[in-house]
Amino acid sequence: MDELFGRKLGMTQAFDQEGNVVALTAIKLGPCVVIQKKTDANDGYCALQVGFEEDKTKKINLPVRGHLARSRRGPFRVIKEVRVASGDVESYKEGQEIKVSDIFSEGQFVDVAGTSKGRGFAGTVKRWKFKRGPEAHGSKNVRNPGSIGMHTWPARVLRGKRMGGHMGNERVTVQNLKVFRIDASENLLFVIGAISGARNSFVMVKHSKKKKAKAEAKAKAGAA
Repeated sequence: MDELFGRKLGMTQAFDQEGNVVALTAIKLGPCVVIQKKTDANDGYCALQVGFEEDKTKKINLPVRGHLARSRRGPFRVIKEVRVASGDVESYKEGQEIKVSDIFSEGQFVDVAGTSKGRGFAGTVKRWKFKRGPEAHGSKNVRNPGSIGMHTWPARVLRGKRMGGHMGNERVTVQNLKVFRIDASENLLFVIGAISGARNSFVMVKHSKKKKAKAEAKAKAGAA
């Protein structure tokens, strides 16, 4: 298992070993509880169903309560699945807690996925950084996008044209963020840099794909 779920707490700063100030994002990561194990024999794929952040029982319907009874934990506010290798499924038990220090370590690189802040309807200046028109006397095109018309052919607006519309509230993944510090007692993970989302928003942190691929390629080259 190489990913875990949590909430973004906010940003802070600290000094690194060289005395430079670095901007950090604090994430309360886990603990996540294993609810169900899925195997090739029963489900056709290998995965772990995990729960994060316990919730009030009255907010959960009866079918979900019965499903959670197997792990003897919960109910949970967030339930997600994590794909794992076929050989790793049996190393976990239902009801087991997975903490941040079990998966991540200081100095490694991670990818953080979250939902960006919703900005509602936005014009082209705010949404796409269009330049404004002249603000001189008589100008009628200060923040308007300008002409979107085409020639006689194709006589239509092409798909993907940058125009005003809904901005934000999208899933955004920030890659290759370095883990600065881990507080195992409080289940806190500090990464260098900013991530998408508002405070207390739900995020997913996993091992960096690019760094992992480079490490595997380097290991193969060394073995050869």
